[in-house]
Amino acid sequence: MQPTSPPYEVRFDVDYPDRELNRLTSAFRIFVAIPILIVLAAVSGSSFTVGTQARNIVVLGGGLLFLAPLLMILFREKYPRWWFDWNVALLRFTNRVGAYLLLLRDEYPSTDEEQSVHLEIDYPDVPNDLNRWLPLVKWLLAIPHLIVLFFLTLAALVVAVIAWFAILFTGRYPQWAFDFVVGVMRWENRVIGYAFVLVTDRYPPFDLA
Repeated sequence: MQPTSPPYEVRFDVDYPDRELNRLTSAFRIFVAIPILIVLAAVSGSSFTVGTQARNIVVLGGGLLFLAPLLMILFREKYPRWWFDWNVALLRFTNRVGAYLLLLRDEYPSTDEEQSVHLEIDYPDVPNDLNRWLPLVKWLLAIPHLIVLFFLTLAALVVAVIAWFAILFTGRYPQWAFDFVVGVMRWENRVIGYAFVLVTDRYPPFDLA
């Protein structure tokens, strides 16, 4: 019997809504989502301040931490836990909003509760799990994935539009469409975890599953 490889360090899934979805909020989803999109933009935009010396006011959050973990892995072989926790929390929130926009669920996205969108990322033991030099080139190694994901994301948007019509007429998200859109999101999360959140050196599979 051939040994199976361990699960990938970044795992994503969405619970299939085996029930009728809310047709009214689905019909106007892009407008209903505006408040939570503003909140997401506030925590994932560029960080800047106004004021001078000690009296500074942070206007926007800093988004995903990439350069700081890269430098710590490179020079100290460390990944501060709170940096990791921030990245995971922001990715989870982003995915909840994304799943809502793509009509996968009709619960309004929470800023902190998991709900039905699940993202699990293993915290790396840097000296044993990561090559300290690899983060310098991971973005380059991920280019084939980014090219494929560009076209897959376009396809996922088309499928989501088809699902939108299906929900309006039947109240249900077609299972095949749901699986495809979730698969694309899963692929994207694995690439982000590898190339930008830097939690693993295992190259992401070219796979929706």
